[in-house]
Amino acid sequence: MSDDFQQRGGSPWGTPPGGSNGNGSGRKTTPPDFDKIIREFQEKIKKFLPGGNASGNKPIGLAVLILFLIWLASGLYRVLPDEQGIVLRFGKFVKTTQPGLNYHLPIPFETVQTPKVTKVNRIDVGFRSERDSGFASGGGVADVPQESLMLTGDENIVNIDFSVFWVIKDARKFLFDIQDPEETIKAAAETAMREIVARSQIQPILTEGRAQIEIDTQNIMQDILDLYNSGVQVTQVQTQKADPPDQVIDAFRDVQAARADMERAKNEAEAYANDVIPRARGEGARIMQAAEAYKQKVVAASEGEASRFISIYKEYAKAKEVTQERMYLETMEKVLADIDKVIIEKNAGSGVVPYLPLPELGKPKATN
Repeated sequence: MSDDFQQRGGSPWGTPPGGSNGNGSGRKTTPPDFDKIIREFQEKIKKFLPGGNASGNKPIGLAVLILFLIWLASGLYRVLPDEQGIVLRFGKFVKTTQPGLNYHLPIPFETVQTPKVTKVNRIDVGFRSERDSGFASGGGVADVPQESLMLTGDENIVNIDFSVFWVIKDARKFLFDIQDPEETIKAAAETAMREIVARSQIQPILTEGRAQIEIDTQNIMQDILDLYNSGVQVTQVQTQKADPPDQVIDAFRDVQAARADMERAKNEAEAYANDVIPRARGEGARIMQAAEAYKQKVVAASEGEASRFISIYKEYAKAKEVTQERMYLETMEKVLADIDKVIIEKNAGSGVVPYLPLPELGKPKATN
């Protein structure tokens, strides 16, 4: 190695004027002198070529220059819109680059990884599809009991299958802070689901409570993954199936059918009660009102008769004969009101007809 090369600190580009050490202090670094670098490489190559002259080494120097330029150009890389660039220097994280054309020091100094940060990934827990198992596609699903069987809060066992959808929100944490991201996400999902199921009764899990279980599981999963600095964002937890274990599913269905019959009979009884009770209450109210009206009527009639009797008695005390005659005539008027009557006057004089046919006189005359 030449003295001039050693004086430049072992770097082909040398130290910039003013003593700048490349850490931001001092004056700005000058661009490398490629002609000088090429000459130095040619001088080095001459030492390893016996009997060669300068003119004979020009093709070799040109080839070395081309290789060197190719090596420099290998540091160009492109980050797609759905990716994030992670630059590593000797395996250690250096920086994050955004989508577009970027540059890093060529291998072996720096390398780059470009994970997709907008792709929605999916992990299935409790089951495996044929797509995941590597078999021919036929739409089949294989159950994984060690993942799907869980104990509920009321000491029942439920067979629950669900899927987790997630994206990368921090590529550096995702690549370097956890050893196996997918296994970590699956373990966090299973832990969160078991915790939520252990708090719940079996009936809501099988029916209307699934939506809330999915939300609670997603929240607990996110807390666990954030605690691990996983760089993962859980977007959705989707329940695929929630049933009793296969060994008892027939008996459970019988219980569910009996419970449904009980609910149906209960609803019918409540409907009948809701129909009969208001009608009975209405009928009772009507009878009470009719009785009250009859009571008021009888009391009023009695009070009226009593008042009438008192008034007649007062008149009778004043004129007994006249009152008796009046009472007799009024009574006869009521008794004989609907009876056909004929009046015969026994003391009639000569020339007077003693017979008066009242019913005949009351009939309407026939018109011609």
